[in-house]
Amino acid sequence: MKIDRLILGEFETNCFVLRNSETVSDCVIIDTGLDSRPLLKFLQENNLNPAALVLTHGHIDHIAGVEALRKNFPSVPIYIHKLDAQMLTDAEGNLSILTGSLVTVGNADHILEEDDLIDKASIKLKVLHTPGHTPGGISLYCQKDGIIFVGDTLFAGSIGRTDFPNGNTSQLISSIRKKLLTLPENTIVYPGHGPETTIGHEKAENPFLS
Repeated sequence: MKIDRLILGEFETNCFVLRNSETVSDCVIIDTGLDSRPLLKFLQENNLNPAALVLTHGHIDHIAGVEALRKNFPSVPIYIHKLDAQMLTDAEGNLSILTGSLVTVGNADHILEEDDLIDKASIKLKVLHTPGHTPGGISLYCQKDGIIFVGDTLFAGSIGRTDFPNGNTSQLISSIRKKLLTLPENTIVYPGHGPETTIGHEKAENPFLS
């Protein structure tokens, strides 16, 4: 799999553009960041066609670019877990109110649940429901490639914040232990912020999981 990481907006959100190979144009996007202009430029410069946008959760720094993407690629379907779906249309719920603006985006096209399989652009991602940072936080696992995109559930050496509304520390730790740390230790972890890591490294070194 070809993975391009773009760091978007003042919160430095990781946006991932996935392709089955470097020679194909169809892609899957994971999260849009607070400022989607570099993403749109990247797609246009590389003649890429988004086959799906998957949102790992509903906070503003991961969803703000939804409408700009839709404007430029009207047919792109948007995916989000059912427990975060309402955050797309709720400025208080998606925390955009904390940025000094009230941002909402249109409803998702597809509502996700545990064990759903997203199969787009010849890329298959299994949905793991990993709540705690938000009620509908998800991780996206590709067993074939040994990689997982975890949103703000797990970071290199840290874990997601739980001090926002509807955050739950014990739920987050449980999600990480039961859904993520049970994966093969060489699984590469791509978080919503910061550098990639591996399951094995976080099992051994993450101070929040000791």
